[in-house]
Amino acid sequence: MGLIQREIEKAGIPTVGVSIIREYSEKVQPPRTVFVKWPFGHPLGEPGNARQQRTVVLEALKALYTISTPGEIITLPFRWRRHDYSAYVEPGPLVPRGGE
Repeated sequence: MGLIQREIEKAGIPTVGVSIIREYSEKVQPPRTVFVKWPFGHPLGEPGNARQQRTVVLEALKALYTISTPGEIITLPFRWRRHDYSAYVEPGPLVPRGGE
C-alpha cells in the first residue's frame, strides 16, 4: 500500500495508511501511517463494531493533518477487544497544515 500511496501523493492527493504490521510500514515508508496492534486482516477493528471502526478512521484522517514528517508512523493507543470507545472524543474541525 505504501508504494501506491507515494504515487497518489505525487499527483497531489494526500494519503494515510492503516497498518497492522509496523515493520512493513517502516521498510516501505509510506507518506503517513497509523499503526494498530491488532490481528491480521482487521486494520479497522472487529467485525460489526462500528464505534471502534469509526474511531480508527477518524484517527487516520486526523493523521493527515498532524503528520508533518514523511514516513512518520503514529501508534494508536487502542487495544483489541479491551478498549472502551464510549469515552472517545471525536476530533473537531481539522485545518490543513499551513492553514490552507
